[in-house]
Amino acid sequence: MTRSPLDPAAARRRYATLCALFWLPLGLAVAPLILLFTERGMSLAAIAGLFAVHSLTAAALELPTGGLSDVLGRRAVLAAAGLLDLAGLTLVALGTTAWPLAVGMALLGTGRALSSGPAEAWYVDTVRAHSGSGADLRTGLARGSSAISAALAAGTLLGGALPWLLGLGPGPGARLGEATSGLVPPLSLPLLLGAAVEVAFVLYVLTSLPEPPRPAATVRHVRRGVPAAVAGGLRLGSRDALVRRVLLSAGAAGGAVAAVELLTPRRAAALTGAAESGAVLFAALACAGFLCSALGSHLAPLAARLTGSGERAVLLALGAGAGGVFLLGATSAATGAAATVLAATGYGLVYLGLGAAGPNENDVLHHRVPDAVRATALSVQSLATQLAGALSGLLAGALPPGPLPWLPAGAALLAGALLWARRGQRPGPAARVAPSGEPGEAPGEEPKTPGDRVAARR
Repeated sequence: MTRSPLDPAAARRRYATLCALFWLPLGLAVAPLILLFTERGMSLAAIAGLFAVHSLTAAALELPTGGLSDVLGRRAVLAAAGLLDLAGLTLVALGTTAWPLAVGMALLGTGRALSSGPAEAWYVDTVRAHSGSGADLRTGLARGSSAISAALAAGTLLGGALPWLLGLGPGPGARLGEATSGLVPPLSLPLLLGAAVEVAFVLYVLTSLPEPPRPAATVRHVRRGVPAAVAGGLRLGSRDALVRRVLLSAGAAGGAVAAVELLTPRRAAALTGAAESGAVLFAALACAGFLCSALGSHLAPLAARLTGSGERAVLLALGAGAGGVFLLGATSAATGAAATVLAATGYGLVYLGLGAAGPNENDVLHHRVPDAVRATALSVQSLATQLAGALSGLLAGALPPGPLPWLPAGAALLAGALLWARRGQRPGPAARVAPSGEPGEAPGEEPKTPGDRVAARR
């Protein structure tokens, strides 16, 4: 499209809508997924393995797909992500043995890798094209994070309630199961509904995301451009201390979330005594957690102002999240109303802290990342999240029940918070990446002194 860039307000609205449409289907799968795997006969170790397939597939493809977005454009890669999620959700909903389920999780991991950078990169590109390199990014990033959390909350609540409602008595869920010979139990229906939402996501991407025209991409262009973009993104993490902190704390957050999401559903089912009612309880808890995340994201700019900087806000937010994980571990073997309230408080703290940390971390990242490798840098960040999540999930699934599986996740998140205790470089304008992949000065921002030039290259 050749029309002028959207104004920041319109870009924020479309970015928030895009985030909500992409994450709503995945929210629908949150509550029933682990319980569906259990109903299909999978052990906890096997379930952890299926989630590792998702995380490791996403990790393996993060950098190439981020580079692909920087070369081909944001819109095409996002549409491909939606189509892969459509196929993955359908296969996981209908699969009855380990191999189809593993293929479905791999497709979802591929879609996750494709989606990890293009939407946010599109928003940042659009705002900077309209308002320049000094444009406010934190507000839009916070709104996008809030939209993600709200979509996950709504999807989780609906995904948990739908199987329970359909499974009451000899209702439509029982008739559907009989008609499909058990292929479509009530726990599968939220995933199939999510697959339908993915169709709307793809249509929205293709019709509502203007971006500047790019040179026609040939096979040779992709083969040369993608590795160059990947190399440029990796160099940013190795040379810039603030970018390294963002990447390491993203890994810590990914490990914590993986442990929480793996351990909580079975704990909920054990409390209620049945898979469907456990899904309802977990859905309500997860919905509350995502709402806490949305609130944290909404308050992220305020947290940065109150603490004096985005870096201090990240420190306090991740510290609160680590305290929540430890609280969950401390109450994991306890019973009674008091333990339940403490566990729910810990769960909320985890998501409130992560929600407040995310926009502040990414504001730092975008002020140090050049446009040419923006999606790749986001993919590097997602790579850290996926790798840490896979390892954390496997570890949590292998450890004996009780407080022990929670401790590594809490320790990792606390370490991620402490990374921000030492004051580092202040976020500055991103350097551009020269055709060779080496960072150079930002256009129109020639450093005035040798010291400025060194700072721009960090």
